Amino acid sequence: MNLTERFLKYVSFDTQSNETTNVTPSTSGQRLFAEALVQELQELGLEDLTLDDHCYLMATLLANTTKSVPVIGFIAHLDTSPDMSGKEVKPRIVQYTGGDIVLSEEQKIILSPRMFPELEKYVGEELIVTDGTTLLGADDKAGVASIISAMQYLKAHPEIEHGKIRIAFTPDEEIGRGADLFDVDTFGCEWGYTVDGGRLGELEFENFNAASAKILFKGRNVHPGTAKDKMVNASLLAMQFASWLPANQRPEHTEKYEGFYHLIQMTGTVEEASLTYIIRDHDRTLFEQKKNLIEMFVAQMNELSPESTTVEIRDQYYNMREIVEPKKFIIDLASEAMTAVGVTPIIQPIRGGTDGARLSFMGLPCPNIFTGGHNFHGRYEFIPVASLEKSMQTVIKITELLAQKS
Repeated sequence: MNLTERFLKYVSFDTQSNETTNVTPSTSGQRLFAEALVQELQELGLEDLTLDDHCYLMATLLANTTKSVPVIGFIAHLDTSPDMSGKEVKPRIVQYTGGDIVLSEEQKIILSPRMFPELEKYVGEELIVTDGTTLLGADDKAGVASIISAMQYLKAHPEIEHGKIRIAFTPDEEIGRGADLFDVDTFGCEWGYTVDGGRLGELEFENFNAASAKILFKGRNVHPGTAKDKMVNASLLAMQFASWLPANQRPEHTEKYEGFYHLIQMTGTVEEASLTYIIRDHDRTLFEQKKNLIEMFVAQMNELSPESTTVEIRDQYYNMREIVEPKKFIIDLASEAMTAVGVTPIIQPIRGGTDGARLSFMGLPCPNIFTGGHNFHGRYEFIPVASLEKSMQTVIKITELLAQKS
């Protein structure tokens, strides 16, 4: 298989993660995908293959040089976002000539540069798109395909000197659990790279500090005809609480280093209601302030309606910059590799997170490099074929340059 064929095969696996199952992997489709990868990696001749009970897959491409080269790793995740279905994905390759791309004529779903102006950069290129009814799954099956295709290329070209290379594919990254059971010692690398970024050239070593907050509201339901001075409507408490949070700190009003509160789920009856937020900020102090504001408003709500409101706040990951920045040569190596294959590095903060953020705090410094994809987690997701190929070439070049410098 070439890189494109491999990617198209991988997106046929339904690997949506599910945060409600409380097991790892959270869905059986991730294991089916991992088992298929094990067979493929065996056929490619990789060594030390392991697939553990929790669906962490690791493998080794042995060094082909006698030089003392640091062992490095490349990591991608098996799951796709629960935000939209990844079942029966029907990808299509289009030669983009500009203008609108009709994803579904029947449902009138259109990928348009009016909504997504970045499309205009890819006129004349092949794009892989969805049929408008599912996500594509480039996040992160493009990363998986890029890494495995790079290993295949290095096996086929022994003239390219490289040290020992470790690769790993993790479950449940999209629900914040990708690094939970990752064995850094077994992986055995001095540093790694997640291949989980977006547009061509992205190179990221800063990410959000992240937490989730679930606020529960208890009401008192009585017959509305006799409700005066008795009824407490939990849904209205939730609406009031949501109105207290700063509207200018929502995702649709923020960019770059600006943090946000993002309401991702709400439920409600008179008797009980809930709001689930994700809280994000690059700055640790502002991050703590955002969490404190939630707790202050919970206390304020309980003053207005005693014993009505509780909150559970759970930290998810932290900004890896403090770990990676002192080892800036890791970034410089990736930047040099991108430049060598004709890609202009775009060093910017991630407005999200990756497994690499948590792995960095677990002892494996792990910045993030691009896959080439756009509009992850939804029906408008697409990836230019040429960008995916550059991702693979960057992985290859990193290993080559490291051996040359050792």
